[in-house]
Amino acid sequence: MRVNRAWLGVAVLMLPTLLVAMDMTALLLALPQLSAELGATNVQQLWISDSYGFMVAGLVITMGTLGDRIGRRRLLMIGGAAFAVLSVVAAFATGPLTLIVARALLGVAGATLAPSTLALITNMFRDGRQRGTAIAIWATCQFTGGALGPVLAGLLLQHFWWGSVFLVAVPAMALLLLAGPFLLPEFRDNHAGRPDLASVGLSLVAVLLTVYGVKQLTVESVPVVPAVALVAGAAIGSLFVRRQLRLRVPLLDLRLFRNRPFTAVLVALVLAGIAMAGTGLLVTQYLQSVLGFSPVASAVLFAPMGLGVAAGTMAAPALARRMKHTTAIAGGLVGSALGGLLLVGVDGARALPLVMIGITVLALGTGPLFALGTGLVVGSVPPERAGSAASMSETGNYLGGSLGFALLGVVAAVVYRGRMDGTSDSLAGAVAASGRLPAAQGAELLRAAREAFTAGLHVIGVVAAVVFIASAALILTMRPPTRTAPAGQPALADYEATRP
Repeated sequence: MRVNRAWLGVAVLMLPTLLVAMDMTALLLALPQLSAELGATNVQQLWISDSYGFMVAGLVITMGTLGDRIGRRRLLMIGGAAFAVLSVVAAFATGPLTLIVARALLGVAGATLAPSTLALITNMFRDGRQRGTAIAIWATCQFTGGALGPVLAGLLLQHFWWGSVFLVAVPAMALLLLAGPFLLPEFRDNHAGRPDLASVGLSLVAVLLTVYGVKQLTVESVPVVPAVALVAGAAIGSLFVRRQLRLRVPLLDLRLFRNRPFTAVLVALVLAGIAMAGTGLLVTQYLQSVLGFSPVASAVLFAPMGLGVAAGTMAAPALARRMKHTTAIAGGLVGSALGGLLLVGVDGARALPLVMIGITVLALGTGPLFALGTGLVVGSVPPERAGSAASMSETGNYLGGSLGFALLGVVAAVVYRGRMDGTSDSLAGAVAASGRLPAAQGAELLRAAREAFTAGLHVIGVVAAVVFIASAALILTMRPPTRTAPAGQPALADYEATRP
């Protein structure tokens, strides 16, 4: 297709990319208001919050492969139309159950969008540099949407009712449906067989159980149920893997993991997701519970983390023209490690500036990984399998985020409880308890609790730095294959080209 038309197509593809990312985070600020109006219980609030992300994570593998088989543009149009309709249903929900169902179905629709957009971009550009720039723009929209979601939600809630948070998606999806058929080409694997429904079910159940178990580890005082969910998820996941290795046309081509660069990038994406999600969890709580900012102000102050990743992804193509991709990715991750170490100095009067600088530097350094690394992943397969590779990349991101919230959240909790000598389980609990004590005792409890939480933030900064250094070392072990890629298939060596 003509280059100018391809770039117009990229602009259209940015709409669903931005909105899916925004929908993951925008509800955080709207949840208290909509829960009060709908009369949602605590359990119902959890399902309203989590059902969308669960379904996206559980179905992204299936949808990526389905797009390869029925056509990526067709799947994108179907998902976009469903997303628009379900957003209206969610906006005008009259009860918690309706909203929970709408959010879950929005997750199904959202799972069609991310792998379809990335796979289409991969196919629309045969030139490696143009493709790299387009993927960088795609990644920028993902992280910009995640950063701006709470901010936009805060602005909407100041002037409109909670349903306006959902209605933002409708005009954007309408534009996608109108312009998509004219600007986006269709791509599919003409040799693909029927989708294996057993594999679809196994992948969905395995991912849902794993994500649920990881998330619940941070909130359950007795982790029996999360542990059972994790064991069951691992068992079902092993059945899924065995089935994929036996099928002639698998739902997910696990043989790709024999490719060391492919595997290294996916592992680095998971590790970076762990470090970023864990750091983000602690920083947002620190801004509100220690420094005392409101949720809206905290969302604005936290936005540089998402915007830092966006800036890093946009800078990645320019870096790739001056050095090897592995060097750019590893160098960025070393920078991210320095950002994590800056959080160790957070305390007293310099707390806010160090937090802001630390999360910005940490996020900025991950940009080359998300832009160039994603390009390496989707460029390692034939064009007709790009949707499957894109779904692996997206699954790595979701899994890393879930693990980050759980694992680093547990580390921070252990540090907090150790510093409090077992007298308090959480900062939120200390805040609540301080209100029931005499003024002097309450103030002393708050001071000790905030110092303990800050110590946990310091430890998480060190852990994030170690994770980023380990990821950089892993990336530097990558070696492009020496064999020639089949005709029409982008070779990994294309991404390793240095500046001429």
